[in-house]
Amino acid sequence: MLISDRGEQELLKLIQPYCLPNTIGDDGAVLHPPAGCELVVTTDVLVDGVHFSDQTTTAFDVGWRAVAANLSDLAAMGAVPLGITVGLSLPPQLPVVWLEQLYTGMQACLERYGTGIIGGDLTRSSIITVAITALGAVKADRIIARSTARVGDSILVTGYHGDSHAGLQLLLDPQLSRDLRMFTDAADLQVHRQRLITAHQRPQPRLDILPIIEELRAGASEIFPISGMDSSDGLADAIDQICRSSRVGAILTRSSLPISPSLSQLFPDTAVSSALYGGEDFELVLCLPAPIAMALVDKIGRDAAIIGTITRSPDIILVDDSGKYPTIEIDRQSGFQHF
Repeated sequence: MLISDRGEQELLKLIQPYCLPNTIGDDGAVLHPPAGCELVVTTDVLVDGVHFSDQTTTAFDVGWRAVAANLSDLAAMGAVPLGITVGLSLPPQLPVVWLEQLYTGMQACLERYGTGIIGGDLTRSSIITVAITALGAVKADRIIARSTARVGDSILVTGYHGDSHAGLQLLLDPQLSRDLRMFTDAADLQVHRQRLITAHQRPQPRLDILPIIEELRAGASEIFPISGMDSSDGLADAIDQICRSSRVGAILTRSSLPISPSLSQLFPDTAVSSALYGGEDFELVLCLPAPIAMALVDKIGRDAAIIGTITRSPDIILVDDSGKYPTIEIDRQSGFQHF
């Protein structure tokens, strides 16, 4: 059955069970942010052929990734989610099952983080477009901004980088997997390959980091600011954005970049480049005092790492403490850009 076979009202009935109860039906949803909290609003648009395709992403994974991208933006601001709205533009000839799988994927991701759909819109289009607005709440003194990094702050990342980019390359180029079989054990190849593909198709927004930060804040002797953002457009881009907003620079250490065993095993020659510029890893990049950063890494676990330091000089450079590679300046134009 196609979208055009159901009609708008029938499609809305199909979608309604995926939404939070008592929020759908009026012209707008009514939210009540917790007392003393600011409202955080973020919007992300995914377009067929730009952000996903049948070759790389199932409808379930489109839904998951659309939600994850927005929840990641909330996490990057220090905000907990209150709900999302979903705007859909769909071709009439799209199968109804695609729409059902899309919402199943969205719901699966939302339930994992204790939130849901509170509204949206549906319209006809020649191209599938998924536009999500996420709403969150954060106390005013807990907001994570890009503009508050200070000289001497440690630069912390919450997990591996480069896996999503490598997973996308494997999905786009089946020959690549066949070529890798020439020098990799078949069983190991399959495990590593699936880990990289999963990193691309089902990213995990790092809302789990916020309670850990709050625990450290509760035990600190004084208030400390945290600057940061997520790395959806690439690790290098995130650091560049923070440095520009805070009017500082950074020194990064090559050996400290969090590169997964799967990435280093399958793509040893391009692992560092993928980690810096690949994008869509949806980890957090945080700048905070060194003692707090070290404590945070200990609590997050092995995938988190301190990769550098904020400097007074506006340059962003990558150094190699082994002396094997030369010091290089980070390319500030290599992150993902639409135009």
